[in-house]
Amino acid sequence: MSQLRIEPLSLDEWGAALPASGTEVFHTPAVLAAIDEHFDGEMHLFGVFKGQEPVALFPTFVRRNPLGRVVVSPPPSMAIPYIGPVMMPSSPKQSAYESVNREFADLVVEELGIRSNRTFVRLLCSPAYLDPRPFEWTGFAVKPSFTYRLDLSGRSLDEIQARFSSSLRREIRQARELDITIADEGLDGARVVYDDVVSRYDEQDEPFGMPWEFVESLVENLGDRCRVYVARDPDGEYLSGMIVPFSAEVGYFWLGGARGEYDGVSINSLLHWTIIEDIVEDEALASVTKYDLVGANTERLCNYKSKFGGELVPYYVVESTGVGMNLAKRTYQLLNKGSERIATK
Repeated sequence: MSQLRIEPLSLDEWGAALPASGTEVFHTPAVLAAIDEHFDGEMHLFGVFKGQEPVALFPTFVRRNPLGRVVVSPPPSMAIPYIGPVMMPSSPKQSAYESVNREFADLVVEELGIRSNRTFVRLLCSPAYLDPRPFEWTGFAVKPSFTYRLDLSGRSLDEIQARFSSSLRREIRQARELDITIADEGLDGARVVYDDVVSRYDEQDEPFGMPWEFVESLVENLGDRCRVYVARDPDGEYLSGMIVPFSAEVGYFWLGGARGEYDGVSINSLLHWTIIEDIVEDEALASVTKYDLVGANTERLCNYKSKFGGELVPYYVVESTGVGMNLAKRTYQLLNKGSERIATK
């Protein structure tokens, strides 16, 4: 008999159970509230408990259609790279972790009824979720994806830049010599960045399904845990920008960087460097020690992102299998098309 039980949680209960560290910004009530407001479906938050102590948390998003259900974490078309489970067993022992993880997976599968061949499941687990094997043992496909994360803790700016490629250091140096400004422009800047990304997708005849209203809610809800870096030329004209949310420990290159050249020089490299400078030097971000470039799965973009010398960090995708899932999978991929950013360097 299981020692654990699973319970639905309100957003307030979720926030009370969420650990203060070791989670992504996308797990926070601020981001989940924005998702819930704009996701065309139902958000279900679950807590797994041993007695009164939470040992796992799991946000899910459900959409029903005539063919069945789609159960995902995170939802499509919101450019969220990963959410998935949060594990927090009471014992640090590996055996305890694995025991809780196995029971957690069994409870989730049972609670959501996701063994059904009319339910398509896709979970993009955060890098902190290290063991997706219980889902594979239950019949789901598990594959790794990757992101780049820069570890900035205990390093000076000179030490950090020494890990960059020579071409990236040169781009930053050249950009700093130009008469451009970079500032946090808040919500107004976020709208400019968003419109620039949409324009970039339109130019390449690609859909971008994420609504502005979701971006607006996310930026507003996060408050000072989100900065919008905007670069402008000497006349005040927009050059490029990046929306960067922060968890307790990680800053994320979330949205932007769609274009960024001025006078033949890459402005996006200087934007990234400005973000890194803030993480290292700004006391308001003292707990932040990592910068996530969000994605290392597209060869063209990796050619640029690898220049920062970050660590290649895996995370796991859990997905339904079987011939009957092909149509549901194609539908999901179409819905998620707008989350595949067409960013340049």
